[in-house]
Amino acid sequence: MAFVIRNEVKVYFEDHGTGPAVLLSHGFSQSSTMWQAQIAALSDRYRVITWDMRGHGQSDYPEDPGAYTDAESVADMAAILDACGVQKAVVGGLSLGGCASLLFHMKYPERTAGLMLFDTGPGFRKDAARDAWNETANKRAANFDAVGLDGLGDGPAAKIAGHRDATGLAHAARGLLAQTDATMIESLPTIAVPTLVLVGSEDVNFHAATDYMSNKIEGAQKVIIEDAGHDANMDQPAAFNKALAGFLDGLSL
Repeated sequence: MAFVIRNEVKVYFEDHGTGPAVLLSHGFSQSSTMWQAQIAALSDRYRVITWDMRGHGQSDYPEDPGAYTDAESVADMAAILDACGVQKAVVGGLSLGGCASLLFHMKYPERTAGLMLFDTGPGFRKDAARDAWNETANKRAANFDAVGLDGLGDGPAAKIAGHRDATGLAHAARGLLAQTDATMIESLPTIAVPTLVLVGSEDVNFHAATDYMSNKIEGAQKVIIEDAGHDANMDQPAAFNKALAGFLDGLSL
């Protein structure tokens, strides 16, 4: 078990394989355990680094809501790469992890060798759309407050996530899942690194966002995984891994 410690908060990470580094970030209410099939498929030729966001899995669950911010997530990612001795990595993630990857690129473009955005969106330009998203995020937080880990439901990623209690998930919903501005969506035309934008065919809520990102990011590769929902990497691991390997193997790393 490996941790980085920032401001007395322990953040869990795993480091598998050798070769060019790939940093994968999980979705909200999931954990690094969701990447098991990708570690198995890639670690023979890539260094696959996964981690648990604050309030998730084996990382700490700070009591202070102010410890759950986009800036803290990006700083955690940079600290993990530093601990691994990695200056530059292909950075990717699913859903909330995709947002974290975009934010990391905004802060550290020189440390980003490529981007992989799975079943995710770039945020919202219009306040009304952002407010509606945040209302949903706050409802999820309230549900975790009310029913604890029962609020996870019965999805496959939630079953293996290893959360210790729901307090961190509630804080993360309010501080990480909720959004404050349009900086992510406005950053898309500035992305100059190779980018993969992938979505499950059944993840219809994210099809428009996938199209938008693939159009706004110059040269982006768009992939649709058939018969996959929001957790495309777990729903169809073989097809997902083929798309991932095809993208990574085509980079000059």
